[in-house]
Amino acid sequence: MKDKERNITTVSEENIYLLNGRVPLGKAIPFGLQHVLAMFVANLAPVLIVCSAALVRGTGDHLTAVEITRLLQCAMFVAGIGTCLQLYPIWKIGSKLPIVMGVSFTFLGSLLMICTNPDLGYEGMIGAIILGGIFEGVVGLSAQYWKKYLTPVVSSCVVIAIGLSLLPVGMNSWGGGNGSESFGAWYHLLVGLVTLIVCLVSRYLLHGVYKNLNILVGLIFGYILSAIFTVAGIAPMIDFSGISKTISEIGFFSLPRLVFFTGHTPVFDLGAFFTIAIVFLVSAAETTGATTAVCKGSLDRDIKIEELQGSLAVDGFSSTISGCFGCLPLTSFSQNVGLVTMTGVINRFTILMGALILILASLFPPLGAFFNSLPQSVLGGCTVMMFGSILYEGIKMLKDCEFNDRTMIIVSLAFCVGVGLTQTDANFFSAFPQAVGDIFNGNAVAGVFVVSLLLSLILPKDKSEKVEE
Repeated sequence: MKDKERNITTVSEENIYLLNGRVPLGKAIPFGLQHVLAMFVANLAPVLIVCSAALVRGTGDHLTAVEITRLLQCAMFVAGIGTCLQLYPIWKIGSKLPIVMGVSFTFLGSLLMICTNPDLGYEGMIGAIILGGIFEGVVGLSAQYWKKYLTPVVSSCVVIAIGLSLLPVGMNSWGGGNGSESFGAWYHLLVGLVTLIVCLVSRYLLHGVYKNLNILVGLIFGYILSAIFTVAGIAPMIDFSGISKTISEIGFFSLPRLVFFTGHTPVFDLGAFFTIAIVFLVSAAETTGATTAVCKGSLDRDIKIEELQGSLAVDGFSSTISGCFGCLPLTSFSQNVGLVTMTGVINRFTILMGALILILASLFPPLGAFFNSLPQSVLGGCTVMMFGSILYEGIKMLKDCEFNDRTMIIVSLAFCVGVGLTQTDANFFSAFPQAVGDIFNGNAVAGVFVVSLLLSLILPKDKSEKVEE
């Protein structure tokens, strides 16, 4: 067993660099909070996008503002529950690894296609999520039967693709948020740059365990600067009205509600399930890559089969739990994987504090509204280097593969096709069902995973590889 994974019974701040063991609350809470702030806006954004467009089945009406606010509350709650399951498993469901769960962007296209269909609507989407989560959970628990096909070159390609797919996310946030009317405004670029500089400087000026709080320091500094700009009337960086609006509509305290008690009964449609099932397989590939990156980047070893099983099982079954609360599917958050690999803070108890903060925020809607007021440009300034660190880990994994003609073909075609499809016109797959274009045109990970896996199975192996096996 690696030193980082040994069981520690004493309480020490140095335990933040060890998987197990207790850390003083004074140290665990800020490091856990750093994880929450790194993923908070991204955890809520898919819910806002999908549920604002969703139709109520049979009526053609949209969900009300209060209903969407409650779903944002549920998104925080289920993300916290899913993270707890990853850290401290129940049966085989969970990996015992420092992985943070959150609402996935991967499903966006398929979910929008289902929920905007008047015959299916929001209720049909929720039914598909519940069934799809069970499907991925079963796939995860049976990982021992298909793990051998997930070769090192496939895993490394998926991790690199995850890093590449997140790069525009960080830059779009830096610019003020994709679709924002003020995107690219000078104040967004300035605040993002200052935030990034503070993160870098604090990384080198702070000592000991505190240097790994550089992301949190950057977030706090960026938020204060944005608040000054807003209050002074220089630039509208923060909308404080969301906090008061949440208090007036929901109150200071509110428990998340199961969808069955909201008047929206899930509808289980076979076509909707098949539409989303393939996306759950893509999500499983992303989670496999993210889990592998955690093991390689922070524990310096290969992923174990029980860790892969547990991680994918949480990915699936926590999505089913999310669906039962009327919310969207969950997946392992790559930005938090980047935070773990960059800081070396892998302690499960510490990240548990972040999960509990998420759950607490869901019980007190104004607290969640405060976190949600974090400006996109501040988040972008903090995350660009984190996302790049995932790309770095994927390249390190690829370095461990044998560089031969077969590897060259797999890597070259996987990225040329997988990433290339995201750069083409949306009509590339016009001859196919819309779901195909939604999956491959908008998600580099899907194309890279499918192409690298097929080539890894089809291309003949060199004699040296066969001997090693």
